Amino acid sequence: MHIDTITPADFAWQAQAQALCAQTGADFFFPEPGSSVREAKRICGMCEMRPACLEYALENDERFGVWGGLSEKERLELRRTTR
Repeated sequence: MHIDTITPADFAWQAQAQALCAQTGADFFFPEPGSSVREAKRICGMCEMRPACLEYALENDERFGVWGGLSEKERLELRRTTR
């Protein structure tokens, strides 16, 4: 029997004091379908860790929520245009 080992994601960038998402409720970054992501994007726009967050989301194919200031659709479009 073979059991694959899943390597845990590296959230070190998020644990740093500069990551504003670590200081804010997840509701902003994972809103209900159809809800506005404006507030999450505003918070991301002020965050020093935004580039690391976006890089993490793209490398790990995060499909839900706002990461690095981009919504799911925006990250999908970015993936398509950078291929």
